[in-house]
Amino acid sequence: MTRAPRLAFLASFFSSLLAPAMAQDGAEAFRGKTVTYIVATGPGGGYDAHGRLVARFMQKYLPGATVAVKNVPGGGHLIGANMLYAARPDGLTLGTFNTGLIYDQIVSRPEVKFDLARFSWIGNAVSDPRAIVLSTQSQVRDWKELTSQPQPITFGTANVGSASSVETNLLVSALNLPIRIRAGLTGSEDQQAMRRGEIAGAIAARAVYEPFVRDGFGRIIAQIGGSDKDAPQLSSLISDPRGRHIVALIQAQADLARITAAPPNLAAPVLETLRTAYRRALEDTDFRTESTKLGRVLEPIYGDDVLKALRPALDQTPEAVALIKDALDARKR
Repeated sequence: MTRAPRLAFLASFFSSLLAPAMAQDGAEAFRGKTVTYIVATGPGGGYDAHGRLVARFMQKYLPGATVAVKNVPGGGHLIGANMLYAARPDGLTLGTFNTGLIYDQIVSRPEVKFDLARFSWIGNAVSDPRAIVLSTQSQVRDWKELTSQPQPITFGTANVGSASSVETNLLVSALNLPIRIRAGLTGSEDQQAMRRGEIAGAIAARAVYEPFVRDGFGRIIAQIGGSDKDAPQLSSLISDPRGRHIVALIQAQADLARITAAPPNLAAPVLETLRTAYRRALEDTDFRTESTKLGRVLEPIYGDDVLKALRPALDQTPEAVALIKDALDARKR
């Protein structure tokens, strides 16, 4: 073994030895204390249910501590995220919010009082991959055929300004896709429109379309995020730099569907304690059972790996930022 690999091995080895000790030291900061877990939505709904599940099981692995959920709705998760970022870095405040706030940071909205790159990242529990779905009635069968269409085909989205509308508009613009967009299809109206032959496809959460595909009405020709192997990742099918930036942005949100974070500048032992409690919570058999009941398949990411997943999304070119601003401005039209 050469000197450099040997040093890397030793650093990793001693880090693995120190982590439990650091967590044990940090645990004293929580004994007899109340930890506030901010959920950046009101009570009810997916974020609240998942946040309460995480809080309950983290309490199990923070001996002597109480973990209490605090709902902080408003501003499309902005108010809760701002409050979390501004909290004292003592480990007694953590929480969850929608990583769609990446958009708001990239376009420098004045209401954003945080930097996603500086949060103390605890982990992420599940992904919400996006799928490009085509009706089985469509003559277009794969990505290559889609991109080479001589005339635009119609894709459906939810209301203008929704996540599906913003993401579809971004991909169509960035990749110069031959797609015209029909907005305003809410609930299952897009699937019904596909079955009637009114639209050819959609770009949406894979989980929403899996029953539709399973019943033989649609096919997934590409995917963004997630670990499914039955469709190619869109990032592997494109080479245009502008397009790759936009796909990275959407993939970060797809891969980081239920994050847990704490304010910046936590002391290392305290941060390690929270990360250890979070990991043990997600590995708990009862947690996994309850998560499945919520309709979520766990695909955990821990600690600094969350930031690694975020960085490509935060690194946007001026041209990509202009596209994002235009897509977001559609909300106001």
